[in-house]
Amino acid sequence: MTRKLDWNVYIDTAAKTVAEGIVMLKNEHHALPLSKEKEIAVFGRIQLHYYKSGTGSGGMVNVSKVTGIVDGLLEKGAKINKELLETYEQWDKEHPFDVGEGWGMEPWCQEEMPLEEDFVQSIAKSTDTALIIIGRTAGEEQDNHENEGSYFLTAKEKDMLSKVRNAFDKVIVLLNVGNIMDMSYFEECKADAVLYVWQGGMTGGIGTASVLLGEVSPSGKLTDTIAYRVADYPSADNFGDAHQNCYEEDIYVGYRYFETFAKDKVRYPFGFGLSYTAFDVCCQGTSVDIEKDRFLFEVSVENTGDYKGKEVVQIYCKAPQGKLGKPSRVLCAYRKTKELLPGEKVILSLEVPFAAIASYDDSGVTDHRFAWILEQGDYNFYVGTDVRSASKAYTFTNEENKILKQTQQALAPVTPFSRIKPAWKDGKLTIEKEEVPLNEVDEKQRRLDCIPKEIQQTGDQGYVLADVLEKKIPMHTFIAQLSDQDLACIVRGEGMNSPKVTAGTAAAFGGVSKHLQELGVPCGCCADGPSGMRMDCGTKAFSLPNGTLIASTFNDELITSLYVLVGMEMAANKVDCLLGPGMNIHRHPLNGRNFEYFSEDPFLTGKIASAELRGLHTAGVTGTIKHFCGNNQETYRHISDSVISERALREIYLKGFEMAVKEGNADSVMTTYGSVNGLWTAGNYDLVTRILHDEWGFTGFTMTDWWANINERNCPIDKKNFAAMVRAQNDVYMVCTDGEENNDNVLESLEKGTLCRSELQRCAVNICRFLLHTHAMKRMMKKQDEVVILNRPKDESDVDLENVVCYPLDGEATISLKDICTDKGTNYSFSLDLTKLGYYEVTITASSTQSELAQIPVTVFRMGTPYGTFTWNGTGGKPVSYTKEILFESRFSMMRLYFAQSGLDMESISLRYVRDKE
Repeated sequence: MTRKLDWNVYIDTAAKTVAEGIVMLKNEHHALPLSKEKEIAVFGRIQLHYYKSGTGSGGMVNVSKVTGIVDGLLEKGAKINKELLETYEQWDKEHPFDVGEGWGMEPWCQEEMPLEEDFVQSIAKSTDTALIIIGRTAGEEQDNHENEGSYFLTAKEKDMLSKVRNAFDKVIVLLNVGNIMDMSYFEECKADAVLYVWQGGMTGGIGTASVLLGEVSPSGKLTDTIAYRVADYPSADNFGDAHQNCYEEDIYVGYRYFETFAKDKVRYPFGFGLSYTAFDVCCQGTSVDIEKDRFLFEVSVENTGDYKGKEVVQIYCKAPQGKLGKPSRVLCAYRKTKELLPGEKVILSLEVPFAAIASYDDSGVTDHRFAWILEQGDYNFYVGTDVRSASKAYTFTNEENKILKQTQQALAPVTPFSRIKPAWKDGKLTIEKEEVPLNEVDEKQRRLDCIPKEIQQTGDQGYVLADVLEKKIPMHTFIAQLSDQDLACIVRGEGMNSPKVTAGTAAAFGGVSKHLQELGVPCGCCADGPSGMRMDCGTKAFSLPNGTLIASTFNDELITSLYVLVGMEMAANKVDCLLGPGMNIHRHPLNGRNFEYFSEDPFLTGKIASAELRGLHTAGVTGTIKHFCGNNQETYRHISDSVISERALREIYLKGFEMAVKEGNADSVMTTYGSVNGLWTAGNYDLVTRILHDEWGFTGFTMTDWWANINERNCPIDKKNFAAMVRAQNDVYMVCTDGEENNDNVLESLEKGTLCRSELQRCAVNICRFLLHTHAMKRMMKKQDEVVILNRPKDESDVDLENVVCYPLDGEATISLKDICTDKGTNYSFSLDLTKLGYYEVTITASSTQSELAQIPVTVFRMGTPYGTFTWNGTGGKPVSYTKEILFESRFSMMRLYFAQSGLDMESISLRYVRDKE
């Protein structure tokens, strides 16, 4: 079957997503929309360096073009003050963009151009309207800090705001950021309009311009509460510790805390976002469907303003405090309208499942311990357009406790600590504390009581995996052929940049050994990440709007349509699993990877993740939901223990994942680097088997995060302890340098009897069952689909995936670079297969006939990260060599040389092993 991916449709859908995700917080004095007929003065150096994403694996998408905000405005015919733009361009040349020192060491912001008062006043003579663009980034292994240049504005940014405010009648602030930031100075300087335009991927400027110019009315809503201070957030005292963070706020995360205890600390409430038009939202009817455990709402939305636009209906529940104690508001349904013309009215139907408003009793205070329950009392429902302004529309009185589901204790903490519990005092809810119930389960015995039945090994009977797909044999007959060596291999992912799959991707899994491939097990391919495909060989891909922006749309249908296109692009590049969506909760505003994740709210998180998965599944690929679970900070993420009550886990930190499994049919899950309640998630039986598989009915496969730590209860961490991973039913360790051979403990543990063969077979079943329905399987059966990409602009610097050469490197090697293209903007990619890991001297030899003052840089990338720039002057045509030391930590390393200027004749690149990693 041949399918067509129209690149123009892709761009248009992504740009629509950007537009619908922009959140307008303020718009006074008719500052917006802008007129194309009036000149606009744009301030802020980020106008030249749009942040398409945050940093790390979630942002490393190679692109041919990023359309920034000024680019988008110019493309749509807006008039930009040329003198100001040229001034910024000249200053930018003299003060180059600071890319930082590599992975996890990028600066949060860029130095701002100083402004003279007279210059600003002179620009204001030609226009009364100024745009100020503020940019921030953060990401993997780099949380934000409560410092200037991160959460706070810098002195130069404040000076810019002040001088522009004094000179212009209308000042519009655009926040090109991944995280929320301090808003106080924008209020102090009385900006007329403030918008979070987030990080919109490669089409961010197109969508932003469409909103600024009034082609689209803003309809995005905040997915987080914006408080006055970082200290106002309930997690503030338990965030960023290197060893242990006790989640004392418990279920009172974000608006659940503020609406219950601290309304006065909120600057902008959850769900808030303005439009150019106005809407009247009214609940028209309600009913309860006891047989299907749901409430039904009919809500009318009328556009009463002067612009076309969309609105988001939001329904919140205030459950009775009962014995458990509960937040004053919980989001339980939402729906976005179509675009309504002025005067147009629509009726929306919304459904609230009982499960969306249920509470989990981890203490037994309701006499129903470890159960999901609707406690007796009044359930008040509020309908509106944000959590604060929603008005009461319906009350349901539950006459007696209703048990929705009885479970067993799982994943409970072992460390004593106290948590928030509401108490009535003087007519209002105040904070008291209660001790958290601790684990009472013998996790090892629980596992031993549930060992699966072993499949009797038969040896190779001539069957291949396709025979299972074609229903010639059942799965267990195929699995019976796998030897212990096969079983040890199949739980190893190989990478990064394994030559068995698409060049430059994160991992191969499944058929990672010769014999597994002879048995017809294909190699599935994983690629980062939530913002689009990362291919370290330099191949270009579509850079997507980031997670927070996507969730801010509150538009499930739009997100599904975008991810159908993402899935088709994946299929065209032979990628089976996109390592996303990222689903961790915005527990704290300084988490560096909040840009990848969706919200402080688990319901919204689950809905948006499910929407993405539906789109990917339509295209025959999938997403790997991550990081399962409790990965809510980057600081010391490998070693820090998140101490969380079972109730908070189930109601907040697991809830979105549960929804993605049950509503989005998630079939691939990634655990975290860190520990939850004393046990690293990569080997956590209760998390992966008891909850994910047994309770939720998950039938896909799970993987660790890359080079994850593993431990057993009260034992040290050990990356080689694959046996603990397999016992937990975490199916694949990501990643090993070689799937065929590895120094893990699987075979040793099998021989000692501390690991059962049936547990390995269970993992093999999960992996093979997943692979049956992948494009990788179709390719192995010679029945692959073809995806034709239409209207994609040709990029001469793009990498031909089929022709990336892999060179063996046994301590020392020299690779000829003669005759490669070194034109400005081009890349040259190749792969290395190393026998030794550690530090290498990398020597590049080249010549140039340009002048002695010429500066011709070549940047060396390893695994998509820049590791050094070699710069030549004119050499009179004679070969000149430069050497740098580079650390190689994985067997397969994708290398890329980027030529920023033309003029070099390349000779060779030599690599020589120097020493082990210290």
